[in-house]
Order: sequence, then C-alpha cells, then structure tokens
Amino acid sequence: MKSPLAITEIRFFEASAEDIATGLLGWVDCVVNGAIRLSGITLRRTRDGRLTLSYPLRPDRLGREHFAFRPISDQARIDLERQVIAALGHLVEAR
Repeated sequence: MKSPLAITEIRFFEASAEDIATGLLGWVDCVVNGAIRLSGITLRRTRDGRLTLSYPLRPDRLGREHFAFRPISDQARIDLERQVIAALGHLVEAR
C-alpha cells in the first residue's frame, strides 16, 4: 500500500556530544506532501537502541504544554518515522 505521506527535503541538525550521550541525536526538518514544513522534530535513540521521533511542545499562556504538531494516528506516526529514519539512518547508525 502506497503511503499517503510523502516526506521530502529532510534536513538533520546534529546535537552536541553531551546530548548524544543521553540519547538525543539531533533535530529534523522535513516537508510533508510538498505543502507543509515541519521543524524541530527530535530524533532520539531509546534505551533499547531504537530510533524514534518526538514532536515539539509549546506552552500556552497558563504554562500547559501542547504539541505544536503531531501525527494524527499511530499509522501516520509509523509512516513518518519510517521515512525519516530511512533517510537519516546512515547518518546516525554509527552513534
């Protein structure tokens, strides 16, 4: 089945050595379906070695945090992660 998400123009910004040691590898910007740029996605390595993405949070005026954006379903999250990690995997596998 063809994905409804086309992730392109993927850019990676590496974290510091100190952050990498804690699992934060860097930040990702990408374009979805040629129409929307997503910036500030975090690329992390979990304790069990998997690569995963997390999405930026923004505080409201009461200090409560809300996602600036995020996938609307588990399938969308899996698809976005698969495409981004496939594109960046060679850059981060050695870390």
